[in-house]
Amino acid sequence: MQSRFRSDRRLTVRMGVTLFLLGLLYVAFVAALIVLLKSWVLVVVVAAGLLGAQYWFSDRIALFAMHGRVVEREEYPELHAVVDRLCAMADMPKPVVAVSGVDMPNAFATGRNPDNAVVCVTTGLLRRLEPAELEGVLAHELSHVAHKDVAVITIASFLGVIAGLIVRFAFYSELFGRGRKDQNTLVVFAAVMGVSAAVYAISFLLIRALSRYRELAADRAAALLTGRPSALASALTKVTGEIARIPTEDLRTAQAFNAFYFTPALGREPGLERIFSTHPSLDQRLEQLGRISAELGEAATPGKAG
Repeated sequence: MQSRFRSDRRLTVRMGVTLFLLGLLYVAFVAALIVLLKSWVLVVVVAAGLLGAQYWFSDRIALFAMHGRVVEREEYPELHAVVDRLCAMADMPKPVVAVSGVDMPNAFATGRNPDNAVVCVTTGLLRRLEPAELEGVLAHELSHVAHKDVAVITIASFLGVIAGLIVRFAFYSELFGRGRKDQNTLVVFAAVMGVSAAVYAISFLLIRALSRYRELAADRAAALLTGRPSALASALTKVTGEIARIPTEDLRTAQAFNAFYFTPALGREPGLERIFSTHPSLDQRLEQLGRISAELGEAATPGKAG
């Protein structure tokens, strides 16, 4: 079913190109491992098994990792009411609603398609945001679901995960197996490490570039659906400011899931490392919302929730 979230051709093209390039990289990676490890059955079975698990169980894995739990309407009636209203406006299936009991204000969406999706908010977000701001954040997350870019990022990130696991496995097998290797084995070990590291680096950069664009696309879709870009801008400013006050050591666990979050768990705005960021800068996001506000002739100022 086609939702009423405005289609984004540029997002669709970028997701398609990224997946195509990652697909080529994946085929080359598997072929290289088969040649190096001389066991195509092992490589293909393990790779296919991990991809299937990541695709089919991504929602459960994400909820477990981020301490989220499914909540019913009786427990969070206002949260369900906002999701119901937005889904009716967007003409899309209602996702499972979950709450994570952590104080860091944030939200994320996960799931392989709109019929099997989860939208989760933290208690810290619910406590800090006004109703209009919460609506903007939830519309942003529902846009990710409607445009299927949650599934795309899940699949796209798989290659980097596999490459990273192989690097770790090869490193530890060499570390604990030292003294029992012949020269040919060491050459294969070095080749596997080199290929895996290169694949990880390329997939990392491709996924980060796609992730930054999809966040801008979700901001725009949410602002146009709700008609209140100023409320989303206010939520962004408030959440980013609150996260900046959290000690860096307390954010480290959350940073592993930045690609899924509404706002990254960073202690400060990235500088030169922006090319590695999963999200565009706050200034970029606010600038876009300001332009949309002007296009819509919104009366409220960007810093004030409607």
